[in-house]
Amino acid sequence: MIKYIMETAEYLEEKGFLNPEIGIILGTGLEKLINDIEVLAEVSYNHIPNFPTATVEFHKGKLIYGNLEGKKVVVMQGRFHIYEGYSLQDVTYPVRVMEKLGIKTLLVSNASGAINSNFKKGELMLLDDHINLQGSSPLAFKGVELLGERFTDMSEPYNKALNNTFKHIAKSQNITLHEGVYASVAGPQLETRAEYRMLKIIGADAVGMSTVPEIIVANHLNLKAAAVSVLTDECDPDNLKPVNISEIIEMAGKAEPQMITLFKELIKTL
Repeated sequence: MIKYIMETAEYLEEKGFLNPEIGIILGTGLEKLINDIEVLAEVSYNHIPNFPTATVEFHKGKLIYGNLEGKKVVVMQGRFHIYEGYSLQDVTYPVRVMEKLGIKTLLVSNASGAINSNFKKGELMLLDDHINLQGSSPLAFKGVELLGERFTDMSEPYNKALNNTFKHIAKSQNITLHEGVYASVAGPQLETRAEYRMLKIIGADAVGMSTVPEIIVANHLNLKAAAVSVLTDECDPDNLKPVNISEIIEMAGKAEPQMITLFKELIKTL
């Protein structure tokens, strides 16, 4: 894997991806942050050596490099999921490449379903902790110790200083920003009523199908990491209605301006 990472990083450096400070992973319906970036270089995933290719129809597939709030950023416009048939090593490969390019901070967004009955769709949740229910670990491969500590500490997966800054920004901008535990499942099917009840019992405030693998690898690489969810539906097992994916994407789009404000204001402070 080290050879592949070096090959990919060298290719991107030749394309102008030089010394980024911050990596950003954009989730479902949260792509308009791109409009605020002074784009200096961009490459489609399918042109990048050793890179996976996005297969979900509403996920773009580009790696973008440029200036945002005075900082050099590299942005994943579209992410990878194990439900697309990728391994957890594939899903997290771009994080390893971004770290090799030079990032010190990883910011992640996603769409998730609200398990906590006090959280409403259209609101945002700052990830304070997570539960990995994807069945494995992105660190479970031979030779992982050559890339970082095999037994990676996860006592603070989401950087406290970054989270405190996010909370301060949300308060000053009058944005509702809950804080909670995100459960990451394999998908792509949505949860049953019994599964939603289980998630509530084990302490999840929201559930989604991404983010946790990338955060584990960020911690493996000693990157500062933070993540924010847009809550796109309310998962009440006693009043569960069929979910429409287009409605989820629409709800993510409605919350997008607040998410963009949070990210831009945080980046100013880094």
